Amino acid sequence: MPLPTDEKLLALSSDLIAQFDTLFGLHPSFRPAHAKGVMLTGTFTPSPDAVALTNAPHVMRASTPVTVRFSSSTGLPLIPDTDPNGNPRGMAIRFHLAEHSHTDIVAHSADGFPTRTGGEFLEFLKALATSDLAAPSDPAHPKPVEIFLGSHPAALAFVQMPKPFPESFGREAYFGVTAMQFINADGAARHGRYRIVPEAGVAHLEDAGLPAKGPNYLFDELTERLAAGPIGFRVAVQLAKDGDVTDDATIHWPEDRTVLELGTISLTAFVADEAKEQQQIIFDPIPRVEGIAPSDDPLLELRAAIYLMSGRRRRAAVRE
Repeated sequence: MPLPTDEKLLALSSDLIAQFDTLFGLHPSFRPAHAKGVMLTGTFTPSPDAVALTNAPHVMRASTPVTVRFSSSTGLPLIPDTDPNGNPRGMAIRFHLAEHSHTDIVAHSADGFPTRTGGEFLEFLKALATSDLAAPSDPAHPKPVEIFLGSHPAALAFVQMPKPFPESFGREAYFGVTAMQFINADGAARHGRYRIVPEAGVAHLEDAGLPAKGPNYLFDELTERLAAGPIGFRVAVQLAKDGDVTDDATIHWPEDRTVLELGTISLTAFVADEAKEQQQIIFDPIPRVEGIAPSDDPLLELRAAIYLMSGRRRRAAVRE
């Protein structure tokens, strides 16, 4: 995957990575966001109805091997699982189509995103970095982040959205941030957003139960869950109707929109030599595969550039 040639896009990507470093400290051998993570392997099996939506390779074959990375928010590699800043949690899926051929889904456990553009997101991160939220008695008000949220209602709604602690990575729902365009073999195209739902059901902790949990409870629980059997998810797509906004990640579509199941994922083991693979794999939010195309959402190219730039930095840090 080559870097884009758009100089403004590259500059914004660099600025965002630098801002993450400002917020969380410099950890070059880890991702600047969602640094703490774990990787599992398994299989994707398509639904018979999926071919009506897309002729993507992993929908047209009987099954496809997958690698899945679960993660916690922030760029802190050792953030406790009980820290509220670890929410929303992340889930990235790689479908291994052939040697050196794949397509990915990148999702998180909050249905939405705080800003429509990368420039607004950079403003948001800068406002967070210059606001001492740990000092609520500070008479200096409004703080920069309060000013930003006051003028960006979508960001305020995202910040105020409930982000409960999951009982398990395997009992959380995950949402694609941006819309994609799905094209079937007849050329019919529909926009949709991914929804990934655990087969065991969604389950969140009650506030009273959180103090009893250890700093790595989500990661430790996966070991126990895998020992009991495969961890299953249903991969679905919420379909837009004509007139729905498809290029703005801050806008939700009504819940009455059709949700079509693409297939199921069964996770059966941790990735072998996981530490090495964590450094090597670079997920791509742009599908780059027949049957699924990116929407016009401005976040897509930016996110792809950030993931690639930070991935190259991560690999270089390991080699040094």
